Amino acid sequence: MIHNFNAGPSVLPKEVFEEASRSVLNFNNTGLSILEIGHRTPLFEPVMAEARLLVKELMSLDNDHEVLFLHGGATTQFMQIPMNLLNENEVAAYTETGTWANKAIKEAKFFGHVEIVGSAKADNYTTIPKEIVTPPTAAYLHITTNETIAGTQWHNMPYDCGVPLVADMSSDILSRQLEFNKFDLIYAGAQKNMGAAGVNLVVVNKNILGKVKRAIPTILDYRNHIAEKSMLNTPPVFAVYVAMLTLRWLKNKGGVAAIEKENNKKAKLFYDTLDALPLFKGPVAKEDRSKMNAVFIIEDDNLEKEFLEICKNEGLVGVKGHRSVGGFRISMYNALSLESVKVITELMKNFANKKG
Repeated sequence: MIHNFNAGPSVLPKEVFEEASRSVLNFNNTGLSILEIGHRTPLFEPVMAEARLLVKELMSLDNDHEVLFLHGGATTQFMQIPMNLLNENEVAAYTETGTWANKAIKEAKFFGHVEIVGSAKADNYTTIPKEIVTPPTAAYLHITTNETIAGTQWHNMPYDCGVPLVADMSSDILSRQLEFNKFDLIYAGAQKNMGAAGVNLVVVNKNILGKVKRAIPTILDYRNHIAEKSMLNTPPVFAVYVAMLTLRWLKNKGGVAAIEKENNKKAKLFYDTLDALPLFKGPVAKEDRSKMNAVFIIEDDNLEKEFLEICKNEGLVGVKGHRSVGGFRISMYNALSLESVKVITELMKNFANKKG
């Protein structure tokens, strides 16, 4: 049996794979593949509509928040957000928490001034900044709720920052209950908790749009996508369909509240095991540990290689840490079973007992 700890693209529910694979051959008994149907047809329009509605239901969104499925992944949003929200003479407030936050900061600088209002750089990104002072004149505050590489996660959201709140939730979207209506823009690549790579979720409060002076290219203006209900151009049909199936799976499990309980169990089991084994070290401050992406190390390089080889032989994939930091990382997204976490924690205990 394979246990998939990949950070993304990552594990998906078995029933989603099964339904999607059937639809590649025969979508809804039409005799057509999901890969060949038109997007502006009675066949696909209900898919997009259901996907958008499921997001609204799962997040309990109010009428001011619109749901979009767009091309380009989160990386495109790094520039699309400031293009739509930040004038050249304005300041945007950003928090600096790791690789993905830094990528967002870099792109925002093309459109206006960026002020770092909280940074974990001095701690080598092993913490989440605790004191944030956002200028009241800032166009918005941007946070990355979960850093997949650093293994940190915001557990106390800056809801009362006084300016529009923007969040990259690519790696923890719909994994826990949050006050989603207090965010003015949420974006997330689908390939970790919501589906296959190729589509990006954007949830935006329409009241923050239309305030920049620059001309925005048609395809990059959120208002145009809202007006066309995510059908401004040909959407990534298959990726939207897989996202819809995954959202349907989540709703049938009991929604975000139910999956949060499962995610808490997985994270507790893993971190309790990690803390009990001196051989393994967890560099992230305990109060800021990610429940989605757990990073850890062995200080002996030879033992690190040996442990990775054992993981490979036992069918545990995706355990090697990101190339920029090394060590180990296991991703515990919504679709990962508690059983998979039990397997790796037992392996860690056995390995530590032999090498300790």
